[in-house]
Amino acid sequence: MVNLRHSIRLIKNDIIRRYYTFRITKNKNPYQVALKKEPYKVLFILSHMRSGSSLLTHILISNSAIKGYGETHINYRSEADLKKLLFHIYFNSQQFTNLQDLAKLSMNHTYILDKLLHDHKLVNEKLLELDNFYFIFLIREPKRTLMSMLDHKPHWNEENAIHYYSKRLSTLSEYAQIINSKQRSFLVTYNQLMDDSDQVFKSLQNFLKTSEVFSEKYQVLKTTGMRNVGDFKEKIRSGRIIKQPRKLDFSISPHILETGKNKFDHCQAILSKLCQTVDNH
Repeated sequence: MVNLRHSIRLIKNDIIRRYYTFRITKNKNPYQVALKKEPYKVLFILSHMRSGSSLLTHILISNSAIKGYGETHINYRSEADLKKLLFHIYFNSQQFTNLQDLAKLSMNHTYILDKLLHDHKLVNEKLLELDNFYFIFLIREPKRTLMSMLDHKPHWNEENAIHYYSKRLSTLSEYAQIINSKQRSFLVTYNQLMDDSDQVFKSLQNFLKTSEVFSEKYQVLKTTGMRNVGDFKEKIRSGRIIKQPRKLDFSISPHILETGKNKFDHCQAILSKLCQTVDNH
């Protein structure tokens, strides 16, 4: 019986794989799939590690207009890589266990989402200039970020953490300058997401022009809490924003914190000028 169920599962997965492969590859336009009239828009969360990006991802993809699941680790060299993104998203994020799940095959979303936390993922920065690409910048103040990095990566020291954090904030500033479009870029900080959630949700709805509102509650997927996809701590599996901070027992040297604060303030100032912000609405 166990072998039979396993065989049925393999057949089911193969059928679903073939279905998505057909729809995605049949139409050569990187923004379109077969049987869907409207082209997709691409939504990238541009952020750094330990910023709350997994939480923001779950809030966004719980909206019916947006499809994604976390960090796909695709290296984006051209628009053709959007076909990889489509397959990753639709095949890897969904479970099909009963007939009602067949509704998930519709592929009728407006946005396809990925989050990019490392400089080498966006190989071709000219993609930032394309009209079909939209960007949400998410940044977090240095103290909790660096502490969380040291907790997340026990082989790192604070010099490793501040080097990554500083370099990534510089890259995010450069990205915003290349995009140079308030219509396609939006800035939110982790503290805003925690402390002013309702206003953040209204601003996101205005930026993305979704008919459905965003909420503190979100869907838990089969990929939620998986390593190499996003945050694997227990809080992310709760299905809602938990505003009580997790206890972290790390101390950061004052000069490291000062460096981080200067980098954060500089990045925030640039992004605030070039992106839509929560305060705009």
